[in-house]
Amino acid sequence: MNSGPSEVYYGSVIPGNTAEWAAFAAKVDEVIKRLDFSTIEKKDKVAIKMHLGFRDGYQTVPVFFVRRVVKAVKAAGGYPFITDNPTAVYNAADRGYTQETCGCPLIPIAGVKDRYTYKFNANFHSVKTLEMGGVLHDADVLIDLSHVKGHNTCGFGGAIKNIALGGYHGPSRWNKIHGVEASLPYWDVKKCTPEHAKKLVEACKDGYIKYDEKKHKLIVDFGMCHQCMDCMEADKGVGCLQIKQENFSLFQELMALGANEILKQYEKDKIFFLNFALDITPYCDCWGFGQPKIVNDVGILGSRDIVAVETASLDLIGKQKLIESMIPPFIRLHKGKDLHPFQRLHGPLKNPYITLDYAEKLGMGSKTYELVEVLPPSDTRKTKGPSSVSEAAPSFF
Repeated sequence: MNSGPSEVYYGSVIPGNTAEWAAFAAKVDEVIKRLDFSTIEKKDKVAIKMHLGFRDGYQTVPVFFVRRVVKAVKAAGGYPFITDNPTAVYNAADRGYTQETCGCPLIPIAGVKDRYTYKFNANFHSVKTLEMGGVLHDADVLIDLSHVKGHNTCGFGGAIKNIALGGYHGPSRWNKIHGVEASLPYWDVKKCTPEHAKKLVEACKDGYIKYDEKKHKLIVDFGMCHQCMDCMEADKGVGCLQIKQENFSLFQELMALGANEILKQYEKDKIFFLNFALDITPYCDCWGFGQPKIVNDVGILGSRDIVAVETASLDLIGKQKLIESMIPPFIRLHKGKDLHPFQRLHGPLKNPYITLDYAEKLGMGSKTYELVEVLPPSDTRKTKGPSSVSEAAPSFF
């Protein structure tokens, strides 16, 4: 990486003028221009990794902007295709993503049966191997095109999460990465009677602690745990249960490791990151339903440094206040002036910056960045705008 701060290009959703050249779409184009797709060579196969949503989850990156990215890749001489897991690709048309609307093919990341993969040795606690999508592995260029939102397991979903989970086939994603938190002991079986275990289950108002009486095993769903600590209160005097940072951090560390392995498949000048911080929802797009946005729209961020673009995205969201009237009733907000909005939603132990700390240690990028705002409202407001905002083109009637 460069010795100095990494550049992160940023376009706010706020225009400075009533004109196309001052509006958000123009800023998206400018960010793409600053990223400089000239390093894409003719006939390069360009994987645009997206989350295409699931069922009724429509709050992904709008097709309108996807098409602009695709056009820019084609202008550089590359052959773009959009990729995600097979299910999302198969029903993507329900959410407006087709070859016609996007301008390029949509291809399942690991083949139509989710079996075309490349295995590598992760050797991370309980996770010995992971299998990345073969289509992503084979591409010449990666454009990590992400919708920024909250995430119940790690606090935040952006560019790293988009490839760290979405870049792998289903069994890796659901049976290995999810669940890695339990790799570190959190329950002392010798100290816990069946009666006490049931008491701990009852203490969790959300139902995220289960007890298998036949196996005498207590199971904590760390991915959904809100850290209200009612279970710890119920465990006083016994001390058989621990809800600690180390367990939660495992998921975030493994995300960084998995993302890093994917980035290794590409030359450094053929990787681009675009974060759309619009419709920022509490949960991931894979939940499959529409969600209220919990902070104001921020804009678009682009960089060639995945750690920098993620840090900048989190910092800008951190400056926002939660729209508390939009918080669903099943979310109990945490209080604390030092908590990031995503921590207030998902708990203090799900600090979204943990992933970035680990990614930086792996050499994936730098948390130190220079935010370069494109077409800032303070500048564009000084330029004379149009006298009319009605359609200028002749009617087709």
